[in-house]
This record gives sequence, C-alpha cells and structure tokens, in this order.
Amino acid sequence: MTILQNVDLNGKPYNRFLFVMVMLLGSFTMSMSQSSISTAYPTLMSSFGIDASTVQWLTTGFMLIMCVMMPVSPWLLNNVKFKQLFLMILAIFDIGTIIVVLAPNFSVMMLGRAMEAIAVGILFPSYQSVLLYITPEEKRGTTMGFAGLIMGSALACGPILSAIVLHFSAWRGLFIVFAVIISILFVISLFAIRNVMPEKESHLDFPSVILSIGLIGILYVVNMIGKANIDMTLAIIVLIVSVLMVALFAIRQFKMDQPLLQLRVLKDFNYDLSVGLTGASYIALIVVTIIFPLYYQDVLGVSKTVSGLALAPGAIVLSLLNPLTGKLADKIGFKSTMLTGMFMILSGWLVLSVTGATLGLVPMMIIAAIIEGGNAFVMMPSVTMGANSLPKDLISDGTAVISTFRQILGSTGVLVATLILSNVMDNNVAKGMSHMVAQMGGFHVVFITFFIIELVGLAMALMLRNTKK
Repeated sequence: MTILQNVDLNGKPYNRFLFVMVMLLGSFTMSMSQSSISTAYPTLMSSFGIDASTVQWLTTGFMLIMCVMMPVSPWLLNNVKFKQLFLMILAIFDIGTIIVVLAPNFSVMMLGRAMEAIAVGILFPSYQSVLLYITPEEKRGTTMGFAGLIMGSALACGPILSAIVLHFSAWRGLFIVFAVIISILFVISLFAIRNVMPEKESHLDFPSVILSIGLIGILYVVNMIGKANIDMTLAIIVLIVSVLMVALFAIRQFKMDQPLLQLRVLKDFNYDLSVGLTGASYIALIVVTIIFPLYYQDVLGVSKTVSGLALAPGAIVLSLLNPLTGKLADKIGFKSTMLTGMFMILSGWLVLSVTGATLGLVPMMIIAAIIEGGNAFVMMPSVTMGANSLPKDLISDGTAVISTFRQILGSTGVLVATLILSNVMDNNVAKGMSHMVAQMGGFHVVFITFFIIELVGLAMALMLRNTKK
C-alpha cells in the first residue's frame, strides 16, 4: 500500500497511509480483545469465584451488545463527523478496558466489557465503510485485502497473545496491553484521522433501535440452547418475541424514507451472495480458532499455551495471503478468487471428515492453515464485491448488514459445533465408550458437519456473477 496524500472534506491534505493504518490497528486491537478472552476463562473463574456458565457471559454479552450496535453504525457515520466518531469509539473502548483492569468483581468487569462491545459494534462496520468509500472501485480488492489481514489475523492471534501474556502475568495484564495500545492510538488519531465521510443529517428512529434489540433476544436463545437447566418455555417465548421484533424492524426499514438501516441493499442478488459467502468463510475461521484448540487439549493432551501457539501458523498464512488475494480479486475477478478459497476451505474439512479425530498436532496445524488461507480468498473479497454491487451512498448500510449477518452466523456456527461436540460425546459415553473415544467421535461429527456447511458456501460461489470488467 503506497503512501498517498489525499484531501479531507475541508480540502486539507492528509496522509492516507497513516489514516488507514490507525483505523486498521484500532480494529486489530479490538478484534484481538474479542477472541483472546476465552483463554483466560479458568483464571477468571478462580479469581471471581464463578462457574463456567457465568464466565461465558464475557463473550456472550459482548457479542449481543456488539450485534445491536452494528445497525446503528450507518446513522452515526452519516450524522457525526468521522474524526469525532473514531475518537469517541477509541475513548469508549479505552474506558471500558480500564474498568475491566480495575474491576473488583465480575459485575464491574461485565460493565467494562459492555463498553468495549459498544465500541467494537460501531467500529467494525464503520472502518470497512470508510475504506470502501475513499478507495476507487478498481483498487478496493487490494485495500480490503489489508483489512482482511487485520480482521482475520486478529481473530486468530487473540488466543496466541492471551496464552503468551497469561504465561507471564495475571489476567489483568492482558487488558493492560489493550489499554496501552488504544491510548497510544487515541493520541495519534488526534493528528492522523480526518473527516472524510460526507454527512447526511437524519433523525434517529428510536422505534427501529428498540426493534433491533430483537437480535439480542435471538442470539441469547441461540447461546442458551444445549445448556443445563434451561427454561424452554421462557426460551421459546423470548425467541418468538425476538423474531417478531426483527421482522417488524425489517418491514419498518423498507417503508421509511430515511431508515435506520437501508435493507434495500438485499435486493441485489450478487450482494446477497456476498453476505452468505462472508458468513460461510467466517464460520470456518471462527470454528477453527475455537474448536481446534479444544481438540489439541482434549484429544492430543497438550497444554493451553501450546494449543494457543499452535494457531500461529494459520494466522501467519492468513496474514500473508489477505493482501495478495485482494490484488488477485482486482485482477482476475471476485468469482475465481472466491472459488479458490472455498475449495481450500472444503479440502481442509474433507480431510478431517475422512480421517476423523486421528491426526496429530502438525497435520492439524497444516489443515488449520489451509482453512484459514481459504478464508483470505473469500471473506474480504466478498465484502468488497458486495460494496461494488451497491451505489456509493449505500456502502455504509451494506457493510453494516454484512457485519451483522457475519457475526450472527459465526456465533451460530460456534454454537452448532459445541452442541454437536458435547451431545455426541455424552451419547457415546452412555453407550459405554471410553471418554477419549467418545471425544474423538464428537470431533469427527463436527468435522463432517462443517464440511457439509461449507458445501453450501461453494454453491453460492458458483452462482456469483463475475464483476471483473
């Protein structure tokens, strides 16, 4: 990426390279904070005297709040100067992280995580929208390749960083690292970030905001399924009410002249396919980063530190390929690029489906690298293709929709994987199998399931209309 001197909305020159790097580093840090926390669960359970179902809310609650903030991000981009918005995002995240570091109990820690989630929910769609807006269409693939490098590698690097930091310090040290980085970025942003997005003032439709909370209800029920002592009657009621709220939200967006979220973007077939493909690739990535470490620990018997570090090769491959796949999409077209990625993802799950849970650490690391490498060919190219299918003034709405769907699909994918793993293992134990054999059977069914899911992704890639001119 070359250093470019552009002008902001006031006609003043700014360093585009520094501008983009600050945004991407902010996203990288926040994304790592999202994926690194699970490694610290045992320590947090001991520190606060809580059980596994309670500590899980550090991830579940984060995800719920983040998802409901994503549909609001286009309105914020249109109504708040971007520099002010970006500084506000960094400040909210930093304050939330400091609250986590100083938290005397779990409730206060949850408050800090909620603030972090608000910041992440606004930033993730916003920074992609800005990158797509300020980049000429013929160069968007390359630019978003760098964005994919940040997004994908951060997700994979989170557990690695957590394993290293927790090896040398207490869990608070992990959040101190995030607070220091974000504080430095805040100072740099005072000079590097400029107002580059045109403002289109509109009123905030509070009924739409309230109805969008239905997303929280749906994800809450999804995360409760399969857990012990769940009140099924309450869960069904919450699910029905939440689905109705989301349906009313969608109907309201189509009827309003100035909707909170412009769902008309879904009328473009190529855009719809891009939503599905980014979801399919994200499911593959997030399941690998969560399920593979469990396999390393439970089946192969390695330590938590080793299981976290074993994700490093995949993260490196993902990081190296993302910029290259962006350039490739610009040159040969998005369909060919994404078909390559889906075949890579499928080949990884196919090998696992055929061999079962019998592979050692090194073969599993190679397969993880293949699947994560395939993600580099699909996730950000699909976001870019989706944006190219839309008018420029709808890019922020398009990225918000993609980000929201991706998060929902990714969370559902993790849920499906963990449910299959636990239920198959319990059934195998009930049949008299040893604990180890039962676990291996559970992982094998997970591998087969996600091979089938990614076949759907391949079908969507085959239906794409190639946008290469």
